[in-house]
Amino acid sequence: MIWKQRNACVFGGAQPFITELTARIREEATLWVRAGATGLGVVLPTTWDVH
Repeated sequence: MIWKQRNACVFGGAQPFITELTARIREEATLWVRAGATGLGVVLPTTWDVH
């Protein structure tokens, strides 16, 4: 997601917004957990309720 945000800024003229980026990362993590990914709890903040 960080790379995609970087590309949007460099090539698409987007503005970097950390709140939007973290929201996208959280959404992506939630989708991975729903798909059955295990071990994300090790790297994600405990305040992110993605489980």
